[in-house]
Amino acid sequence: MTPQAQIEAAKILWEHWQQGLRLPALPTSCRPLTRPEGYAVQLEMMKVSGRSQFGWKIAATSAAGQAHIGVDGPLAGRLLNGQIDSSGAEVALGNTQMRVAEPEFAFRMARDLPPRAAPYSVREVLDAVDTLHPAIEVPDSRYENFAKVGGPQLIADNACAHRFVLGAATACNWRKLDLRAHEVHAEVIGRYAREGIGSNVLAGPDLALAWLANELSALGLTLAGGQVVTTGTCMTPLEIQPGDRVHVDFGPIGHVDARFVD
Repeated sequence: MTPQAQIEAAKILWEHWQQGLRLPALPTSCRPLTRPEGYAVQLEMMKVSGRSQFGWKIAATSAAGQAHIGVDGPLAGRLLNGQIDSSGAEVALGNTQMRVAEPEFAFRMARDLPPRAAPYSVREVLDAVDTLHPAIEVPDSRYENFAKVGGPQLIADNACAHRFVLGAATACNWRKLDLRAHEVHAEVIGRYAREGIGSNVLAGPDLALAWLANELSALGLTLAGGQVVTTGTCMTPLEIQPGDRVHVDFGPIGHVDARFVD
């Protein structure tokens, strides 16, 4: 895939994102066929957007999530400034087609994890973390049928990144918690409630974070200090509609809230 083809794909995806439009697939002339090509387009889309990077998201961290978008493993996407909200925010759904809210464990990094030959251990990655946060991701895709386009095109489309709501850093000693066994309660106020657990996230949020560090390392990329990583939904995504208020209780870790509008 030529650099010009990567830029062309990025422009198409960014224009569709900004206009709330969908496309069947990227044109064959600029369609990524491998995961590295997908990540190359993803980087170009950030450049085209003119926005800086807030952090990373991990998509498809469960077997159900992988089946839902037609892939066989997790995908990484960039969280861009301009798409980030704080807990309690009003979040516009607009023309989004997925219309789900995903309760997630999010980590803010304290220091860089640069590329290297040896894989990072879970302990090394956790030692590089500054804070843990409750969060809600609101994903979306620029494809008409995101379950059919395949991993490289989904990666190019920022792994379905869209909006992201970040709660306050927890004040509890989260390093003493078993995040894999940690239970999460979510409610779409007045409509229904749902339960989740950390082990739904690639067997644990800590394992998901380590997966990302090693995915980026293999691509020659740094997981940078200050960046926030949201690790994937810990429960079946919450179906939402305009007017809904979502409250997610992470117990001692804290809570995160959002209200959704047109």
